[in-house]
Amino acid sequence: MSLGTKIAWDDTVLPFQLDLSDMRGRVARLDGVLDGILKQHDYPEKVEALVAEMALLTALIGQTVSLRWKLSLQVQSKGPVRMIATDYYAPKQEGEPARIRAYASFDRERLTDGAPFEQVGEGYFAIMIDQGEGTQPYQGITPLAGGSISACAEAYFAQSEQLPTRFSLSFGKSTEPGVGEHWRAGGVMLQHMPKASPFVATGDGEGQILTAEDLVDGEEGENWGRVNILLDTVEDLELIGPSVAPTDLLIRLFHEEQPRVYDAQSVQFGCTCSEDRVRQSLSIYSAKDIEKMTTPEGKVTADCQFCGAHYVLDPGSVGFDADDA
Repeated sequence: MSLGTKIAWDDTVLPFQLDLSDMRGRVARLDGVLDGILKQHDYPEKVEALVAEMALLTALIGQTVSLRWKLSLQVQSKGPVRMIATDYYAPKQEGEPARIRAYASFDRERLTDGAPFEQVGEGYFAIMIDQGEGTQPYQGITPLAGGSISACAEAYFAQSEQLPTRFSLSFGKSTEPGVGEHWRAGGVMLQHMPKASPFVATGDGEGQILTAEDLVDGEEGENWGRVNILLDTVEDLELIGPSVAPTDLLIRLFHEEQPRVYDAQSVQFGCTCSEDRVRQSLSIYSAKDIEKMTTPEGKVTADCQFCGAHYVLDPGSVGFDADDA
């Protein structure tokens, strides 16, 4: 048995609704996506864990954006792990897979023996949404706090979107018999059904940090509390899911809440870099700047931080020439 043996629900996001409690959610399972992301880099295990968590959050949150939209998550910190960036490219057409890419920037010598989240220090968690040409991208931020990146994401939704949100995630290296060691991740995202469209900010993210419990009371609060108690019973192996299908997990957890599932969204590792995009990014530099970037062999080189692609260009074909202005 090899890594090529794929489970039917690997690299999918299953949206669902709990009719009795007016909740919606997603179940995500990542396997090949993480392999595609992590094999491009030689990350220490703590950094791999942070990237895996960010990729899983990206899959769960990204499933809500519309066709052709782009969702980006970013952690910026003063800690050993300076930045983690992920992109989710929604399908161009219904039925096509979404694409996810991710990378981290870190100081290896500053990494500690602490838990993965301890490798990020003071900083912020950001969500950015690009709806395409002719639109203004939306960005919301929240401080890095709460003990995990998923806690930061929960605070973001409470503060910026006024949406009670809960994540239950599991990720780690799988050591299934007969299968090479590799990363797997799985999780559940729960949200109270919004009173307005999602991703419409109602605050600036400053001041006191709200929580999901601050946003619900009365019957809504009772529903939110009950469903969260049910989610608390989930086990890590059920979330990662090599032997538990997402639909079986929903029935096990929420059968009394009348779960209703929708079509699953497949996801895959994918990068959008290209030689044309590299040329475009270098077009802001002057001929003098390009000369400084030119190697002794007379070439300009560039590497994609997401997928590791290496580009070698003729310096005469890139940059901004003031004489052409």
